[in-house]
Amino acid sequence: MSDITIYHNPACSASRKALATIVDRGAEPVVTEYLKHPPDRDTLLSLAQRMGGGVRGLLRAKAPPYSELGLADAHWSDAQLLDFIAQHPVLIERPIVVTPLGVRVCRPLEKVLEILPKA
Repeated sequence: MSDITIYHNPACSASRKALATIVDRGAEPVVTEYLKHPPDRDTLLSLAQRMGGGVRGLLRAKAPPYSELGLADAHWSDAQLLDFIAQHPVLIERPIVVTPLGVRVCRPLEKVLEILPKA
């Protein structure tokens, strides 16, 4: 079982590059296509906490539902944001990479290098 997980969107070039970087480092990550298999609320909350921030740090502002739902407004609670993400998994920023060294939204790509074990 791999100790690296990537929440991946194969249609996203940044996500593909992060996955390639992980594989090039000799790892075989668990690949979760989050649009097909969205993480549950507890997992999302745990990811946000492990990243050192709130759920807002998981949001993809460029996703159409973000502006349509007015999610830039600071009044939304983490619980409410989790509800929106559950209804619209496309709101999850990508890629999110989890390793024993931390959790990051890997934009820009160099962020993945911060949490990959040294070769």
